[in-house]
Amino acid sequence: MSKESSRRRRFLIKLKQKRRKKIKKLKEKYLRAKTKKEKEKIIEKIKKISPFYSPKEFLE
Repeated sequence: MSKESSRRRRFLIKLKQKRRKKIKKLKEKYLRAKTKKEKEKIIEKIKKISPFYSPKEFLE
């Protein structure tokens, strides 16, 4: 197998950075949310972005 190209690596890094930024933004939105329904909706979005991410660890 060949080594991953630098272009592909850069793409994956950008993707990861974008994901982290989005999750951080959703976390802040979650902390500002008033109702339980809003909070559940935000958790669903986090799960959609990153299925293996456990938001309950730092959100509660």
